Amino acid sequence: MKNIPVILLGCGGVGRHLLQHIVSCRSLHAKLGVRLRVVGVSDSKSLLLASDVFTRELDDTFLNEVSRVKLGGSSLKTLSSFGLVVVDCSASSETMGVLNQAVDLGCCIVLANKKPLTAAMDDYDKLVAHPRRIRYESTVGAGLPVIASLNRILSSGDPIRCIVACLSGTLGYVMSEVEGGKPFSQVVKDAKSLGYTEPDPRDDLSGMDVARKALILSRLLGRRVNLDSLKIESLYPEEMGPNMMSLEDFLSSGLLLLDNDIQERVQKAALDGKVLRYVCVIEGSRTEVGLRELPKDSPLGRLRGSNNILAIYSRCYNEQPLVIEGAGAGNDTTAAGVLADILDIQDLFA
Repeated sequence: MKNIPVILLGCGGVGRHLLQHIVSCRSLHAKLGVRLRVVGVSDSKSLLLASDVFTRELDDTFLNEVSRVKLGGSSLKTLSSFGLVVVDCSASSETMGVLNQAVDLGCCIVLANKKPLTAAMDDYDKLVAHPRRIRYESTVGAGLPVIASLNRILSSGDPIRCIVACLSGTLGYVMSEVEGGKPFSQVVKDAKSLGYTEPDPRDDLSGMDVARKALILSRLLGRRVNLDSLKIESLYPEEMGPNMMSLEDFLSSGLLLLDNDIQERVQKAALDGKVLRYVCVIEGSRTEVGLRELPKDSPLGRLRGSNNILAIYSRCYNEQPLVIEGAGAGNDTTAAGVLADILDIQDLFA
């Protein structure tokens, strides 16, 4: 039986679901000859550790209690209580120091958090210096096999010349609904009520989440680029930003001012037999994020709803791209992807 020690940074939606998956999959993992030994769990205020991380673990009853407490919105402070896998399911850039120390100690790292991979190049280089000891599939496309597929293509010597992708379920839903004739303002409000957007929809409409995913893919392809060097199109002007306009004003009046421009762009694309999609494009030295007109019968043009989709063009996938499509968000899906990443490095453990 391989015993893999795990410490979890971040116990919000994804982290909580990951603990539930680990507990519920015990019998399955036993058949695979693997035991995930959770030795520590942290949130933004506290860290819970097993009494001896080398020989002990937090038992499943305790892990279920952690999940229950976090579901109720409480801090881990309410609970009392080295080959290592450090799992970062937070959404914080402040875990970079811990991750750097983990690299120095020879720990394995599994990320759902995008921010460490979009930090300065020096930090990124250190993080990925030992490719066998890091996995970050869930940073792009939740549980979709995006990073693994790109790594397989690259390791085969097949150069990737272009990636065109819709990497935001929120913006995918918004653009496909607008295409049907609904006003942009109404679609955004509908998406918010359905729970597709962040509490402030501008977090989605700014394109920054897509930009971080595009940067991760660009760096994976060997591009030495930073976030501030990407061309990013926001779907609202600067004067409607969080520092300039309240969320209430944005939802009640700001959104309405965006309707005409979006509708005109949708209609212009339709006249050319195309549709409008919010995409990232990685081609040559160029990485761009924004609205683009695409043929209706293309993989991305046929996209409906909140799925993610990537079209990957290479020497082998030239005329017909490799297309990866499916649910690209959700705590449960993302946690499943993180769990698969942890199991993927089991060969590094005795």
